[in-house]
Amino acid sequence: MHIAIDGPAGSGKSTVAKILAHKLNLTYIDTGAMYRAITLKIIWNKINPNDPNDIQNLMENTSISIRNNRVFLDNKDVSNKLRTPEVNKLVSRVSKIKKIRQHMVKLQKEMARNNNVIMDGRDIATRVLPDADFKFFLTASLEERAKRRAKDLKKAGYVYDFGQIKKEIEARDKMDMKRRESPLRRAKDAVLIDTTNKSIQEVVDEILSHIKGGKKSVL
Repeated sequence: MHIAIDGPAGSGKSTVAKILAHKLNLTYIDTGAMYRAITLKIIWNKINPNDPNDIQNLMENTSISIRNNRVFLDNKDVSNKLRTPEVNKLVSRVSKIKKIRQHMVKLQKEMARNNNVIMDGRDIATRVLPDADFKFFLTASLEERAKRRAKDLKKAGYVYDFGQIKKEIEARDKMDMKRRESPLRRAKDAVLIDTTNKSIQEVVDEILSHIKGGKKSVL
């Protein structure tokens, strides 16, 4: 069983996917966290993302895994370090690098090969799991997504500027949609869900209703 959930930053896909994974007894794979992990390593090691040799060496000497919903970078749990303002600013630039994206897609496909998974990201239904049993595309207004990001930053203890958050999310949307390698877009057969005025539970219930009405019985 493979379920793909795509969508822009702040659309709620990760939160919803975690809940669904628990309800359906599936392995949850947060692909966005994987790109954040490699971004974190680039920041820590002051690697030039524009240098192809540095990037090649980086990928050859980096391990990323997900265990019990925790993200491990070179066997170190970095789950609580992935959503800092520094990572937020750089992750889209890093995730559009062809060598990094190709490596991550290969790794994600391997994770799903022999497992029942729910995977969220930006190119899951279009690139990573094009034959997924169920595909969903979550979205929300820019204002709502910025509010959610601000709430997360406040909860983590970071000082933020709401206007700047909106600009960063808008810029990331454009970068994700226009990149050459696996751009953000809705798969033709993906169910579109606008989460702007919906609670997390409402979105979860909507997705479950589609799954229950599908060809496969997973409940």
